[in-house]
Amino acid sequence: MTARGIVTLRGEDELARRAGALFAGARQEFLCAAGETGTWSAAGPSAPRALPPGLVVRKLYGPGVLQAPGGQELLDRLGKAGAEIRISPAPPAHEAIVVDRRLAVLAAPRSAAGGPRTYNVVQEPDVVAGVRALFETVWEASADLAAYNRVPFPLLGDTERAVLRALAAGHTDEAASRRLGVSLRTYRRRVAALMTALGARSRFQAGLRAREVLGGRLDA
Repeated sequence: MTARGIVTLRGEDELARRAGALFAGARQEFLCAAGETGTWSAAGPSAPRALPPGLVVRKLYGPGVLQAPGGQELLDRLGKAGAEIRISPAPPAHEAIVVDRRLAVLAAPRSAAGGPRTYNVVQEPDVVAGVRALFETVWEASADLAAYNRVPFPLLGDTERAVLRALAAGHTDEAASRRLGVSLRTYRRRVAALMTALGARSRFQAGLRAREVLGGRLDA
């Protein structure tokens, strides 16, 4: 299926066959936003020992990559090769790759039915520029990997820290929402967003991770 300036590929095999060479052909800039390590593994270039001269590689991941099997090792290899890596407070809303400001590939959400994932290859200049601008916006709001490892979530605001304190203290949703002066629905929505950002699958995990983020101090 094609549209003006857009080619839709179905499944990782077709992505690798038709777009792999385009990825490998990056000469100036390779930008990649991924919610998980496996999103672009079929066609994306593997971590080289060193980047080609003049090529800037920026990799943007959500915090869950650090808990994923092999995630830390992948980031270590990319960093040693010279790639710039940042961790966003939450998984990127759109998984995308931009090559040399001339080509963008957008990954569609995974199908609940488990069918092949689709990828849209875009060469329309205005669309590519828009995808790149969105990447840059999230990139600027994210933490460098080294800084993230030193101080997780350095960009959390007062509201997010208040929710983290409630999670770390083990307050019920009802008690926490009253303490924060927000509705139960609003509090639960903020907890859900932070659980995603923390890479937690349960409230218990979120509470433990919250203690790590706050350095063990509930009054942080």
